Amino acid sequence: MARKKEIGRDRILEVAYKLAIKGGLENLTARNIAKAGDFSTQPIYLEFSNMDDLRQQVLNQISAELSRETLQRRYTGKPLIDLDLSYVEFAKTHVAFFRAMFVYGKFGSEIITKTLMQLGVSKFKEQYPDAEFSEKRILHIIISNWISTTGIAALVVNQIASFNQSQIVDIIESQIKDAMVNDHLETADENPLFNMSNIK
Repeated sequence: MARKKEIGRDRILEVAYKLAIKGGLENLTARNIAKAGDFSTQPIYLEFSNMDDLRQQVLNQISAELSRETLQRRYTGKPLIDLDLSYVEFAKTHVAFFRAMFVYGKFGSEIITKTLMQLGVSKFKEQYPDAEFSEKRILHIIISNWISTTGIAALVVNQIASFNQSQIVDIIESQIKDAMVNDHLETADENPLFNMSNIK
């Protein structure tokens, strides 16, 4: 009778997910995961083709969690503003992960950025249902919004500045209004990270 596997794929992903959120994706080595889960590295290589495969699965899980719950909090009742506030709160709560993804640019920024852009476009249309903009123009508005919100998050996380919720809302609303009137990205070179084909 074959011996039952004691450490399965779901258990490994659970440990790896918690490790990534706590300390950033750079912590996802076989040795670190095995140590955190109190098992050997052997099950990792039995369940995943390589460490890149495991990291990709963790990124997919993080992306799904961001879309489903983490970035769906309600603060003001304005969908795009609430998304931005949720993002800043996520950065404050998961400093190492935020820094790894958006300060140091390590591991999987593209998949997380795609998630943020898709959410942003959806929330913009929900908040401004009567706005008549092309998909490209909406994307430019969301990119501008994301840049501003990431800047606020970076300042807060690195303790360079402190903002209360009302101040953050005022800054973000001013930025959105400006971006809706002025397309500052219209003549910018296409950045592959924000390419429309990557967002859909």
